[in-house]
Amino acid sequence: HLQADKAERILTITDTGIGMTRDELIENLGTIAHSGAREFLKLVEQNQPKELVDVIGRFGVGFYSVFMVAEWVEVISRSYLPTAEAARWYATGADIYEVGAAEKETRGTEIRIKLREDAAEFAEEYRLREIIRRHSDYVPYPIYLGDGAEKINQQRPLWRQQPREVEQGQYRDFYRQFTLDTAEPLAQLHLVTDAPVQIYALLFVPGSAQRGLFSLRREEGLKLYSHHVLIQEYTRELLPEYFRFVQGVVDSEDLPLNVSRESVQSNAVMGRIKKVLTGRLIGMLKEMALKESERYQKFWEAFGGYIKEGVASSPDESERESLFPLLRFRTNRFPEAWSSLAEIVGRMKAGQKALYYLLGEDPHSVAYSPHLDYFRKHGYEVITLTEPIDSFMVLGLNQYEGFPLKNIAAPDLDLPESEEKTKTGEAGESTPATSQETVSLLVERFKTILGERVTEVRSTDRLSGSVARLVDPEGSLGQEMQRVYRLMGREYEVPKKVLEINPNHPVLVGLAELASDSPLVTPIVEQIYESALLVEGLHPEPASMIPRIQAIMEAAVKK
Repeated sequence: HLQADKAERILTITDTGIGMTRDELIENLGTIAHSGAREFLKLVEQNQPKELVDVIGRFGVGFYSVFMVAEWVEVISRSYLPTAEAARWYATGADIYEVGAAEKETRGTEIRIKLREDAAEFAEEYRLREIIRRHSDYVPYPIYLGDGAEKINQQRPLWRQQPREVEQGQYRDFYRQFTLDTAEPLAQLHLVTDAPVQIYALLFVPGSAQRGLFSLRREEGLKLYSHHVLIQEYTRELLPEYFRFVQGVVDSEDLPLNVSRESVQSNAVMGRIKKVLTGRLIGMLKEMALKESERYQKFWEAFGGYIKEGVASSPDESERESLFPLLRFRTNRFPEAWSSLAEIVGRMKAGQKALYYLLGEDPHSVAYSPHLDYFRKHGYEVITLTEPIDSFMVLGLNQYEGFPLKNIAAPDLDLPESEEKTKTGEAGESTPATSQETVSLLVERFKTILGERVTEVRSTDRLSGSVARLVDPEGSLGQEMQRVYRLMGREYEVPKKVLEINPNHPVLVGLAELASDSPLVTPIVEQIYESALLVEGLHPEPASMIPRIQAIMEAAVKK
């Protein structure tokens, strides 16, 4: 029972517990004031921070923190023992305290706190109600406030009930009260387990990655309780960083009640709890992906980037691989659908030895990428990656089910054999090959006009519908790492590219027929090169191409 006298600034706390004798008052409240205080100072002098952390939060030190707000404290208690008499303990926070006889007819303890002027807020009922509901809402004993003895705390939390006892509506109501989110959560995980660590947990996947304007949860992290008591409001050590969007509560009696908020990170039990929660969450999402594809698609579109982040950042290889089944991708063959790696593997062509992917700036540029020419022509499926996190993710996703992942923009990529080549021993090109003399002429024109902007110009048979493409020179930083450096703002030199041209393309066939002094040769070569830059996301100023494009169109109209 809490009673506040606002006028006198006195807060009274009473209980009907077993109480204390005079000797127990001295032992429990007086020891810290004498030998405990000396021991505390001795530890400071010896500079032993570990032992100091162990002291913080213990009963005596916790009780003496009352003098942060109190002028004096009076404790009157009567033990449950039949022969015991009531006793009084009084202190002002100085080096001495008083103990004497007292009048109290019933068992239990009464604590009277005279609040300092700057702590008068703790005599306000609304402030006490707020504190109780935040920190002691789930203490298993009823807490009453004021003259009307209004019970403030809920006592039995939803997460400590068995899942079979809880209805879906109760989960929904709890989530709304917990977050003030009007949308329903996509999923919840209710976990009650004793092994390998004792855990009561109720976790939610929100319906959206964006917090509502009036959300109660302003930071990432779970509420952490120990023995029903709130230890930390936002605890990020309970789940990997990539699961930071998850909301909920974790309660464990394996965590000591006196664990300090500063030592939560280093507590060994936290590591075991984290491992269990992470495994159960991944398992829940896998089951959702398998049995409720539409709901999982909503999850992926809201939180897929976090899963990719996990693949990119998790130092634990087995944990990283456990995320692979959760990944979803667009491909060149199914650009509007989400496909799992298992589905993509299931659609592989006979004899295919690798999974292929392409990094790009956006879905539209990727769709027109010249790197896709060969794969599109011969029916190979390519994963298209257009989000910033993808450059990091592929560094952690280098194989799946024994199939390596290969970037089709890599200059040293071994192309999969086409059916035409397998049957006839030839490339099977439908366009007649341009003569070597014409190829040499085209290569020389590009080299002369582009100069040092490229390291090399060469012809290729990997292109069919595209005029040209840019690839990295051998030995340079790979495309993935180039993007990672750029996204992280790290200094690095963008390597000059190799320009590969398709001499059989009508544009280049026509370019070869133009006289060397034609005013169209230079703008066409420049435009081919800068168009390739644009597709790669490397053009520094795309709008600068407009006058050249206009000049080429004017020449075409006149002709």
